[in-house]
Amino acid sequence: MSRASIGPTRRGVLAASLSMLAPLAGCSRHAEASFDGGWVGAAHERGHLLRAGLPESKSGAFAAPAVTRRAGAIVVGAGIAGLAAARALMRAGVDDVRVLELEDAAGGNSRGHAIAGMRCPLGAHYLPVPGDRAVEVIELLEALGVRRTEHGRPVYDERMLCHSPQERLFIGGGWREGLLPPLEALPVAERAATLADYRAFSAAVAEAGDDAAFAIPTARSRWSPALDALDATTFAAWLDARGLHTPALRWYLDYCCRDDYGAGAAQVSAWAGLHYFASRHGFRAPGADMAQAADGGEGILTWPEGNAWLAERLAAPLGDRLLTGLVALRLREGRDDVSVDTWNAATKQSERWIAPRVVLATPLFISARLVETPAPALLEAAKLMRYAPWLVANLRLDAALDDRPGAPSSWDNVTYRDSGLGYVDAMHQSMRPFAGPTVLTVYRELGGNSMAELASNRAQLLNEDWRSWADRIVAGLAVLHPDLPHKLRRADLMRYGHAMSIPAPGVRSNAALQALAAPQRRVHFAHADLSAYSVFEEALYHGTHAGRAAATARRA
Repeated sequence: MSRASIGPTRRGVLAASLSMLAPLAGCSRHAEASFDGGWVGAAHERGHLLRAGLPESKSGAFAAPAVTRRAGAIVVGAGIAGLAAARALMRAGVDDVRVLELEDAAGGNSRGHAIAGMRCPLGAHYLPVPGDRAVEVIELLEALGVRRTEHGRPVYDERMLCHSPQERLFIGGGWREGLLPPLEALPVAERAATLADYRAFSAAVAEAGDDAAFAIPTARSRWSPALDALDATTFAAWLDARGLHTPALRWYLDYCCRDDYGAGAAQVSAWAGLHYFASRHGFRAPGADMAQAADGGEGILTWPEGNAWLAERLAAPLGDRLLTGLVALRLREGRDDVSVDTWNAATKQSERWIAPRVVLATPLFISARLVETPAPALLEAAKLMRYAPWLVANLRLDAALDDRPGAPSSWDNVTYRDSGLGYVDAMHQSMRPFAGPTVLTVYRELGGNSMAELASNRAQLLNEDWRSWADRIVAGLAVLHPDLPHKLRRADLMRYGHAMSIPAPGVRSNAALQALAAPQRRVHFAHADLSAYSVFEEALYHGTHAGRAAATARRA
């Protein structure tokens, strides 16, 4: 990504102006906002059927199924891992596949949305250009025409590479290119210590290991006792032990953890904190030439609807093999087959599905509840996992926003030391010659820095109405864009109570994950949880390998 710094801004004047505008933007201007909206996606009560029992059963016992159906193979869950598993099964010749999905659309955390004809994401919104070890991602991108090889070098469709400018940070009263806080935007008293910390962290990332130790997917990492030690402590404690305390560095590293893992540096392991950088582009501290980037280098693939572009193309070949609105409630493994009891949200009746092989592409805590007799490894893994709640808000604007001086409007727009993750402009990839109506996608991770904070945030997310959340988001953005409330016409919000696994200390190195990723007898596990964190590359890897293993076992 481009991280080049921009020239000096009128920080003092702008900071004073912003402080006067804040109460107006948050109160009087926001009070004038008039917009529609609501929650999108299935109600969380549908997912909670698993712990509450069937609606028709007061005791929670399973009633006899209204219908029984058979398939050659069943995949439970149509997120990226489930779609990859189904694709692998079909490519191996298992055509009689059925994919059972709780939601009304496939994609999991990579679903898409549309407002007023403009596509926008409901979750993951980009895919880094894959490294050589992400062979499953490379194969998929080539099959979809996103990537090709010319003269031994990869070439990507330029329409799908993130257009410039990519990222900017609001700091010191103005916008700056890149997300690492530039030294010249910091208080003078912090600059020397911050530069020293930037350099020290850059050296620590380089020392921790090369891309063989921090590979994506992590199954191809060269694991070692040193990585075990990193995985045993929090990233925050690791930074403290090295005396890396400057506010700019700590904010940035915490932002990276919240962005990729859904929780702050006090919850994720030191392995995860370093993996964020060492697995891809490293961390380059600014040197004498301050125009150089501090932490960039990788290319980004993105679409207006985010990774839904990929999910929809994975789902399309399934046709009527994809069955949505089916809540899996119990899985029983027999000697010759596996049965999956489900609740059909449309027909309001129970259904039983039977197949020789099943791929469970659900989060591990769900899998542990589904399996009637869970193996010790599954119980152990489910106990380890913790999941970050997320809120994704798509705001439809009927005109382009006025902007502050500094770096121009970018794909990703973040505020320094803000508790949120900023917003993405869904129309940034469009080829239109002028700015106009758009959709801003606002991301709020709610994992926090402790289990107590996470639990409180989840309860608030599930219990508060959509308007309360929308009002807070609009008030926060109005500080940066006082005209936003007047141009806002609709706010559609998506909530995820258990959006993504947090790579907490001790999770990635636990043997239970490796045991579940290995080929099984009749029930195969496929989810990004098996890598301890949730990204597209990990989900695609585990889904592909579980699908291949199930196809091989079926032929045996």
